[in-house]
Amino acid sequence: MGMVGGGQLARMSAAPAAALGIDFRVLATSPEESAAQVVSDVALGAHDDEHAIVKFAEGCDVVTFDHEHVPPPILEKLEARGVAVRPGPHALINAQDKAIMRRTLEGAGAPVPQWRVVESAGAAEEFADEVGYPFILKTTRGGYDGKGVWRIPDVTELQRVMTVSLPPGAQWLAEAAVPFVQELSAQIARSPSGQTVAYPVVRTVQADGICSEVVAPAPGLDGDRAVDAQKIALDIAGALNVTGMLAVEMFDTGDELLVNELAMRPHNSGHWSIEGAVTSQFENHLRAVLDLPLGSPVMRAPHAVMVNILGGDVGDLYSAYRHVFARDPGLKVHLYGKEVRPGRKVGHVTAVGNDVETLLARARHAADYFSGAIDE
Repeated sequence: MGMVGGGQLARMSAAPAAALGIDFRVLATSPEESAAQVVSDVALGAHDDEHAIVKFAEGCDVVTFDHEHVPPPILEKLEARGVAVRPGPHALINAQDKAIMRRTLEGAGAPVPQWRVVESAGAAEEFADEVGYPFILKTTRGGYDGKGVWRIPDVTELQRVMTVSLPPGAQWLAEAAVPFVQELSAQIARSPSGQTVAYPVVRTVQADGICSEVVAPAPGLDGDRAVDAQKIALDIAGALNVTGMLAVEMFDTGDELLVNELAMRPHNSGHWSIEGAVTSQFENHLRAVLDLPLGSPVMRAPHAVMVNILGGDVGDLYSAYRHVFARDPGLKVHLYGKEVRPGRKVGHVTAVGNDVETLLARARHAADYFSGAIDE
């Protein structure tokens, strides 16, 4: 199996690949990338370099991804050469371009916020006249972790933001601001033969556009609402013919669920599953793209929480282990081997058990110590 991308998702896929006896190859941009530090079979090259991708895929039975940025024409050429690309380019384009995603979701009957592609500030003002301020303005391509997304409170900020240069091939996407009570993520795994499994729906919390913590299952979420969220994710996976993991991020308004984003790969909202589920999202992604029977997504404990470690004042993250492990031996810590930069996701902490608030307090304390926000 070849995985394009050398980030932390590829890094966390390496252990289940080894356990399953899968020959696992990674395409990274440098030997210092997260996955390249721990995977023995590493090729170096860019995700948009056709020659590098074709050469990387030689000898691979399946090619999959730890990000969605490989241009579809390159993937179509791989398929023409007989390489199984999972998820395929016709599915993956929906995770690459938000306008295409919105059109596809509407066509599939999935609930989405009111939206429109706008080509000018004037067109965006007309949209604002319909939905009101504030509204959300996004680039259709290239955004992640809050980048490429702006909350527009007035016409002055609108005009300022729309002077920003768009990434290649991108357009402006305007969306109504959704007054949600919580943000949810519904993850499913789907194989080429159509087998699917659904993980418990989780609550996610964002800070400055970056996921800060995840609670599984989402506390207080009505059982019927949770089933609705899983059904939406399963329907989308079928409509788009997704293979592998699919994460569907949603707004829960209290009255309805609205789809916000899609990710066709393991996702930050599923990191809890490494310790918290019978089969992690990483193992089920591998099983799915290889068309193996899928593993159980059932939780090992009543609750699991994951808190991201963001870069802060502590440059040597290893130095924090002695305090964190001595204080709380029940925690699980994953560091990604990344250079520490302020606000960058450099690892995560997981705790599993019976009481959500206790678990969150434990995981938050450890994450804060790694970042330098606290020193005891």
